[in-house]
Amino acid sequence: MARRRPDKHTKDLFNDMLLADSGDVIAGVDEAGRGPLAGPVVAAAVILDPDRPIEGLRDSKKLTPERRDRLAEEIKLKARAWCVAEADVREIEELNILQATMLAMHRAISGLSIEPRLVLVDGNRVPEWSACPINAIVKGDDKIAAISAASILAKTTRDHWLETLDAKYPGYGFAKHKGYCVPEHVEAIRRLGILPIHRRTFEPIASMLGTDEPDLDSGR
Repeated sequence: MARRRPDKHTKDLFNDMLLADSGDVIAGVDEAGRGPLAGPVVAAAVILDPDRPIEGLRDSKKLTPERRDRLAEEIKLKARAWCVAEADVREIEELNILQATMLAMHRAISGLSIEPRLVLVDGNRVPEWSACPINAIVKGDDKIAAISAASILAKTTRDHWLETLDAKYPGYGFAKHKGYCVPEHVEAIRRLGILPIHRRTFEPIASMLGTDEPDLDSGR
């Protein structure tokens, strides 16, 4: 039997209960860019203001780029606190993508101007954090408003950074595929070469270089 998707009323009640239990200081955390072949992994942490609601928050992947951009500006304007952080390509290669993601999330939480009383992270893993309770919420970016907001900030920040690389690295198509492992990106790498922003531990780049130990977490 298929599980019914929570309706808006159910999600609103869930968010209201969370806010009541945590004194309104919940930080939602999400990332963007675990799977691509190029660029940093970006994480965002957001503490929303219950007195300044934002309509239309949901998983960033389910929004159009235009809608994401509009919501990102509204989140920055209305949130009580927000921070975007990253782990760069060097850190991804040295740590592996999972640990680099946890590092980016930790930096985002640490960068908040308000100390949260509860941290909720999208997915099934959380970074090391001892200042307050921290919990993972599977598919939290479509359930918890603060995580949805973090998802939007992380994705728009990373996407815009990749778009700026089109002029610096013509022919790779970064504005279109945002660094993901699509055929045209792989073909461009083979034709034009591996760039400093490419993740050399990710397949198929690791095989192109003859790397012995590719990052087994890449693309997950």
